[in-house]
Amino acid sequence: MEEIKDARGLLCPEPLLITKQEMERLGGGTFKVLVNTAAARDNITRLAKNQNWKIEVSEKDGEYLLTLTK
Repeated sequence: MEEIKDARGLLCPEPLLITKQEMERLGGGTFKVLVNTAAARDNITRLAKNQNWKIEVSEKDGEYLLTLTK
């Protein structure tokens, strides 16, 4: 089952740190992060690419659902 981390309303770098912690904890697999700022979306996207995780981004009503897979 995919995990969803809700990082809406958190200021940077909190969403990034939550994502990094989850990447390290899982080591692989799939999880999702929900954010509501473009800065968090962009920072997590960069982190994922640097760590060789695939990332898909979908946007709805000003919120971004990031799906990370490795």
